[in-house]
This record gives sequence, structure tokens and C-alpha cells, in this order.
Amino acid sequence: MNEIVSYFTHIPSSHRSLILVGGITFFWIIENAFPLFRFDYKKWQHAGINIFFTLTTIVINFCLAYLLLVTADWTVANDFGILQMLPEMPLWLYAMIGLLLLDLIGAYLVHLIEHRVKILWRFHLIHHTDTWIDTTTANRHHPGESVIRFAFTLLGVFIVGSPMWMVFLYQTLSVIATQFNHANIALPKKVDLVLSYFIVSPDMHKVHHHYKLPYTDSNYGNIFSVWDRLFGTFKTLPREEIVYGVDTHQDPKEHNVLKKLLYIPFQEHRSPDAN
Repeated sequence: MNEIVSYFTHIPSSHRSLILVGGITFFWIIENAFPLFRFDYKKWQHAGINIFFTLTTIVINFCLAYLLLVTADWTVANDFGILQMLPEMPLWLYAMIGLLLLDLIGAYLVHLIEHRVKILWRFHLIHHTDTWIDTTTANRHHPGESVIRFAFTLLGVFIVGSPMWMVFLYQTLSVIATQFNHANIALPKKVDLVLSYFIVSPDMHKVHHHYKLPYTDSNYGNIFSVWDRLFGTFKTLPREEIVYGVDTHQDPKEHNVLKKLLYIPFQEHRSPDAN
């Protein structure tokens, strides 16, 4: 565990970039070989849109990263936050508690709020408009949403009192988890079910991408599945019944054109019956 802490304390930016690119490449290869659904789409054109949003997310996080560093260092220096109030314990347990709490605030909570607050939903909607969910969908976030999610990550670091090595570890696990649970892969159902008791499995997350309520408003987790089970937002749906997208934006002329996707948050809100 000490080696992990040391590595993430000094992890080079090049390594973080390699993890991101390597993860997309790995799951891209797997989903091409063993796809859950065989989509009739232009894969590279679809990937190009999603990679654009991935790059904007990287740029925004890079520009704001200093705030994370300052906040994490301040909480440790001032003995502030939940982790600082805990009694002495093994390092692995300390890390697990911190990661769970960061996942609660930086992933589950912000995701839940984005679905409940209309103005935030308009930005998050871009993620849900994708009707061809694959590993490139993982970071399909409008730049506005990237700022919102960063703000909640910053809040999580402040409340939890996370040292910077834990923040880097959390972000790394978060990237890998979201690439995994968005990938167009079909795990054996029993394997997926067992995984879903601990982490967000592909089948579990894909329920969240079903195009109609109440499934859209479920399974908000990213790394750990415990929060959905604990707060009653966990739902299941057979993978064969899942239809991707969102019922207000099923037209490819809207959800597969970059310019229109960027403009969606600023359009007049549409009810589900508008289509």
C-alpha cells in the first residue's frame, strides 16, 4: 500500500494520460471483438464526437487542477475533513473509506443532482443523447457539465479531507471504471451480477442509459455500487430490453452532430412527449 501511495503522490501527467488513452484503447479492442450490441453506425464519426468532449474535459480539469492541489494540501495541513477525524487505522482501510466518500460526493451525488435540477440536467443531457453506448461515451460531457463535476470533486476533497495522492488514485479509478461500465461488452450474466454487488458493472450502468423513466433516474454510481443500493436508486433491466438514448432527443441529426450537442443546454426545454 505504501508503494501505491508513493506512486500516486508523484504520478507524472504522462502516466495519467497513458491510463486514459490506454483504457479507451483496451476496451475499444474488447468491445470490437465481443460486442454486447452490434450497432449500425459510423464508429469513427461517433468516436470523434465523444473524443472531442473527452479532450474538453481534460483541458478543463487541467486548468482547474491547481484548485484541487491547494484544497487537498490545505485540508491536510489544517487537520480538516472527515478523514482527519478518524482514529488511527491501517492505510488500506483509510484509503478505502476516502475513496468511498469521494465517489459518493464526486460521482453519485453530483449525478443525482444533475438529474433532479433542470438547469443542470440540460448540460448532462448531452451524455444521455448517445444512442450507441460504447467506451468512448464515458467522457461525453458538455464543457459546462465538466465544470459542474469538477466543482463537486473539489467539494468532496474539501469535506473528506483527502490528501492529493488519494485524489489522483480516485481520479484514476474513476476513469477506468467509467470506461469499463460504458464499454459495449457482454460479460457472462452471473459475473456481471456478482460484480454489481461491489462495483458498477456494465449491465448495471447501461440500465441508467435506457431511454425512458424510471430507468434513466437510477444507477447513478460510477465506481462503487453501494450508494445506489443504500439510497434506493438501484434498478435492474434485462440487457436485451435496453434501448439507449433519451426520449426527447432520438433524432441522429440532434444527438450525432457536434454543433447541435453543444447548443442543447441553451435550447427551450422539451417534455418527454415532444417527440
